[in-house]
Amino acid sequence: MKEFPVKVGSMLFTMVDPQRGQEVAYNRWYERDHFYAGCMVGPWLFAGKRWVATRALKDLRFPEDSTIARPSVRAGSYVAIYWIHAGHHDEHHEWAGVQAKWLYQNGRGFNERTHVHTLMYTHRWTRYRDSDPVPLELSLDHSFPGMATVAIERHEGVDRDSFDVWFRDHYLDGFLAGTPVASCSRWSPVPQREGPMAIPRVERAHLLDMHLFFLDAPPESSWSRFRALERDVAEKGLGRVVFVFASPWLPTDVGTDRYTDQLW
Repeated sequence: MKEFPVKVGSMLFTMVDPQRGQEVAYNRWYERDHFYAGCMVGPWLFAGKRWVATRALKDLRFPEDSTIARPSVRAGSYVAIYWIHAGHHDEHHEWAGVQAKWLYQNGRGFNERTHVHTLMYTHRWTRYRDSDPVPLELSLDHSFPGMATVAIERHEGVDRDSFDVWFRDHYLDGFLAGTPVASCSRWSPVPQREGPMAIPRVERAHLLDMHLFFLDAPPESSWSRFRALERDVAEKGLGRVVFVFASPWLPTDVGTDRYTDQLW
């Protein structure tokens, strides 16, 4: 095969803070129950991974006034990301809504947490650094030692396609070349539905795009490139496009409570 039939079509992106004092309990509940019972056992969801931002990594986030992370850009200690197979988003989403309600009704929820940004996204495109890369479909199972998330918001009337032509087709090759940044994928929000727990409504979701960058090194080593990326996007002046959330992440150490004492 030159083209493999397993394709990611959408993702669940859920960024959460445990309440202070509940870090270990939350980590164990999510990792040992909810990751599987609430997501991985569902139809057409084929990969998942959790990432953590320590206080030191949160201090690298920008901009300070973020519409994604409230009440400050340092909100959101964990993010879980899941791939849903192309063409089967609705099938999985219908199952997930029923399953989440069942889990909560049967005492398998965890109320001592705060959803900071939980949203489903549709995959639009991926740009790779290498000619024979780790495919996006395998990126959650590959042992990438870092990830960066960058949310970009367009102002009303800004043409998304024009920005993509510049960013994807011209800018990213130079941004990726010779760096630990292995790939960049762009994702657009799926309209929100009501969930079984309190989840913030996303402001101006129709103007928002999320970008995932998988890294071959811990995120601190390349974070200056993301600060430069913000400046380059602003200087290009493509119709008032602004960063609303940029964060570095480390993969959790599955089966341990590592990092739970480093969140604040």
